Amino acid sequence: MRVLLLGGTNEARRLAAGLTRRAGFDVITSLAGRVAEPALPAGRTRVGGFGGTDGLAAWLVAERIDAVVDATHPFAAEITVSAVTATTRTGVPLLVLRRPGWHEGPGDDWRRVPSLAAAADPPGERVFLTTGRDGLPIFAGDDRRWFLVRSVEPPPPPLPPRSTVLLARGPYTVEGELELMRRHAVDVLVTKDSGGEMTAAKLTAARLLGLPVVMVDRPPMPAAPAVTTVDAAETWLERLLRTGASPGL
Repeated sequence: MRVLLLGGTNEARRLAAGLTRRAGFDVITSLAGRVAEPALPAGRTRVGGFGGTDGLAAWLVAERIDAVVDATHPFAAEITVSAVTATTRTGVPLLVLRRPGWHEGPGDDWRRVPSLAAAADPPGERVFLTTGRDGLPIFAGDDRRWFLVRSVEPPPPPLPPRSTVLLARGPYTVEGELELMRRHAVDVLVTKDSGGEMTAAKLTAARLLGLPVVMVDRPPMPAAPAVTTVDAAETWLERLLRTGASPGL
């Protein structure tokens, strides 16, 4: 079975590693190419876009892909919409693998907002910003607050005029996040509801320090079969391999 794995996440790398150890699967992981030195998965990879929905549909047919698993980031809404449309058009079974979002617990002070633009006026003066590179222009006009911007790679301008960029890649620890927030006297955290354990330590640290968290909600996902764990995705693919037809959920 030829499987296209839309990747870039920890779950995608774990799924690729599991499938490459199993007989009967030929896995190609597609990476968007937005990170110069991505963490590479096991098996074959391709880097770069497909040229929109039409390009993806044509690629699926040309490469004789038997199944697609979309294990992209929860905020990569555009590729998910494209994958749903392209697989519907070509009749290729699709499964969306999305890790669960984070949930507020006792002691947390979260302020949920529907979009990154709605997070542009956080309740603090020293902001720990962990929303990725693309959204930084939203904060670029804020000359009142100071921002600690964490990014895997150097973000392009424009940046907030009063900001410090920290280049780092998870996973992070609670101890490390506490030390970082204390050292920079952070008084508010702004982040996206990405979910997962690799970057959850900042939420625990914010709770322990009594800091508010501005949490950007995920974009709505189009209707498609979906699971939340790598094991469930493997089970779906194995059933599809045995039956030769979409197994459903």
